[in-house]
Amino acid sequence: METGRSVGFVQSYDRGAGYGFVLAVGSEEPVFFRAEDIEGGPALSEGQQVSFVLVLGEGRFEAREIRP
Repeated sequence: METGRSVGFVQSYDRGAGYGFVLAVGSEEPVFFRAEDIEGGPALSEGQQVSFVLVLGEGRFEAREIRP
């Protein structure tokens, strides 16, 4: 299930572990993402604005197709 592109900010990102969380504009719930879902490489920093596709994964929403 896909809900379209959203805009938000990187809340946290652990490059070594390969995952992080984004916070969509207008939301208080952080959304999980994996490093392989970052388009253009894994170079993100906390507070950076990104756009992403929100997808319902296994019991939770996840951010995919993340674009800086």
